[in-house]
Amino acid sequence: MTDAASRLSFDAEPAAAGSLDVSGLQALAGSLSIDRAEPAADGAARRGPFRPEVWLNARQRHASRLAAHYFRTFDVLAVMAVTLLCAWASTPGPLLHADVSRLAPFALGALTVLTLMRSLGRYRFSRGQKTSLHLASVAGIVATGAVVAMASGALLLGTQAQWSAWLVWAGLTMISLHALHMGWSDMVGRWRASGALTPNIVLVGATRRAESLIREALKRRDLNVLGIFDDRLARSPRAIEGVPVLGTADDLLTHKMTPYVDRVVLAIDPKAEARVRELNARLRTLPNEVTLLVEPNGEAETRSALDRLAAAPLADVSGPVDHDRRAFNKRMQDMVIGLIALVLLAPVMALIAVAIRLDSPGPIFFRQRRHGFNHEEIVVWKFRSMKQEAADATASRQVTHDDDRVTRIGKFIRKTSLDELPQLLNVITGEMSLVGPRPHAIGMKTGHVESARLVAEYAHRHRIKPGMTGWAAVNGSRGPLHTAQDVRARVRLDIEYVERQSLWLDLWIMAVTVPVLLGDRSAVR
Repeated sequence: MTDAASRLSFDAEPAAAGSLDVSGLQALAGSLSIDRAEPAADGAARRGPFRPEVWLNARQRHASRLAAHYFRTFDVLAVMAVTLLCAWASTPGPLLHADVSRLAPFALGALTVLTLMRSLGRYRFSRGQKTSLHLASVAGIVATGAVVAMASGALLLGTQAQWSAWLVWAGLTMISLHALHMGWSDMVGRWRASGALTPNIVLVGATRRAESLIREALKRRDLNVLGIFDDRLARSPRAIEGVPVLGTADDLLTHKMTPYVDRVVLAIDPKAEARVRELNARLRTLPNEVTLLVEPNGEAETRSALDRLAAAPLADVSGPVDHDRRAFNKRMQDMVIGLIALVLLAPVMALIAVAIRLDSPGPIFFRQRRHGFNHEEIVVWKFRSMKQEAADATASRQVTHDDDRVTRIGKFIRKTSLDELPQLLNVITGEMSLVGPRPHAIGMKTGHVESARLVAEYAHRHRIKPGMTGWAAVNGSRGPLHTAQDVRARVRLDIEYVERQSLWLDLWIMAVTVPVLLGDRSAVR
């Protein structure tokens, strides 16, 4: 370890993880200190401006965030108690001897509420979330449960439907969950105020991106930048905006600060693809999440990037992220929705095929080699939208407005993105996903192929395949990439999707894809 990296040391080990009480967490404050052999001024400088009030290692921080599991346990007990009470009150005779048709509506309503509370992330209590909005979402979930209970009850009981009993159940459930979640919100707020839930990050790269991020973080004070690591120490300052440069990327692998770090952020120009990939490979041995900070375009994107870094919700009740499990769930989602879409859209695809055949000579389909998962070369299927003699399988010349290579039918199906429908076959065979980073043609001449491979590095780590649509597509980045700014925007959005991917995000992207694409008159497709 370099001399710079060794300046930061621990005088004592932090206390063992205790209860979730804030006073216990605050007792850990000050356990991290600077080597006393340094001059006082230099020691203060090495601490940096983000020295946390509470120092918790990964195990201790995880223990505090496990509160979400306790929250959910109490919610389950409360909903079960209300459900059993209402079912007992509305059932003549002992509950054990009651007809299933009388109990089923209550059970289905309770199951709906508890499932939605978990799947919609009502135990994450994200930073900046207003309690009123959180309680409103809980009320919406209970209302949905009440609708399910009433609908199932009407089907099962007919004229004997117990409307008043189900309304009482919904009211008691809402009161119970609101009371509990007001307590949970207050508790989480006190933890955040103590600093116990403030994310700790380190930056790799003493760059202007790092300087910009630190300046903004100093204004916000909702995340701690503990230090900077850079392989080019000879050209690096001792500190950036007061945050010390502590060593090289290799020093980070063994640094005593690492157990206290939530996330490693690569603040390096993504155009230096080889360096970014090499650093990403070296840092893969760390248990910490690694994020690439793509240069934000304006204050809005800067705030968005910092919002994601600072969003340190409580641990998801689903447990730690299992990339294999997430990949399996995504595959099941692709198979079910993909097969349904293929069946429903088969007549539309048949009409397009006939129109292409009548419009111009040549095959109906166009095949193109593209980069798939983990750099795999896949053959992507599309409806042919260009004249046969002008087909460009390597995308060496990207499409422009009024491109003379595009046929009459081609203009329509490209404008409506109907030419992409045959990619459902790629989804069914497992080469692509319905939602993901867009696959890029092998041999494209825009200079962004390396950037596409960089995104693939992150997608591979999260086991995410390229998609028919994606986060970039519904946020305005689709079609050809003509400038470096276009490339940076696409990479930033793709990496953001890779890190945020979930079932609900995928469903939302699929739902808005058609109206977004049809409503965009300026995109070149």
